[in-house]
Amino acid sequence: MKKILTMFIAGTMFFGMTACGNNSTSSEITDEEEISVENNSSEEDMEETTEENITEEKTLVVYFSATGTTKDIAEKIAKITNADIYEIKAAQEYTSEDLNWHDDNSRTTHEQNDPTIRPEIGSDPVSLEGYSTIYIGHPIWWGEEPRIMDTFVESYNFDGITMIPFCTSGSSGIGNSGKNLEKNAGSGNWLDGHRFGSGATEEEIQSWIDGLQ
Repeated sequence: MKKILTMFIAGTMFFGMTACGNNSTSSEITDEEEISVENNSSEEDMEETTEENITEEKTLVVYFSATGTTKDIAEKIAKITNADIYEIKAAQEYTSEDLNWHDDNSRTTHEQNDPTIRPEIGSDPVSLEGYSTIYIGHPIWWGEEPRIMDTFVESYNFDGITMIPFCTSGSSGIGNSGKNLEKNAGSGNWLDGHRFGSGATEEEIQSWIDGLQ
């Protein structure tokens, strides 16, 4: 009788330990599943954050340059701001005779004396999608912007874009050219423009850009 009772007690303890072991395993699996869910959630948050960081505001430098002076400044601005660059090219290229401001019959004299003239642009159109800032540059002709600049600004919608004019000249200031472009564009948030002389350094340009902040 004692032998049977002993075997019964031993069997009861065995099944009890087995049940405890199963409960412990079940609990461990549940904990691992919860950890896995938390990790997956964290990874999804990181992916969403990464996608948000990829969407960055872009900058574009637009310029017209008949002699290369404005081109030099535009390329330096693009380098400093890590911007894309777009050159406005005239469908009919300007010759040295066209640029002769001493000649009352030259092409540019005729164009600048008539604010309604809109020279045709020969370069392919540019998409402004994704750009939040545009630097827009040109030489000063007869105290104002070349008429081809008016052609450009009247061809695009600058809503939501900060427009920053700049110009180059031997001595003349930017005058009303920035205001003229703003008026003809009819869209965009236009800042005051700045005039650069030939051969302006990157340090000079950097200082101007820093002052825009």
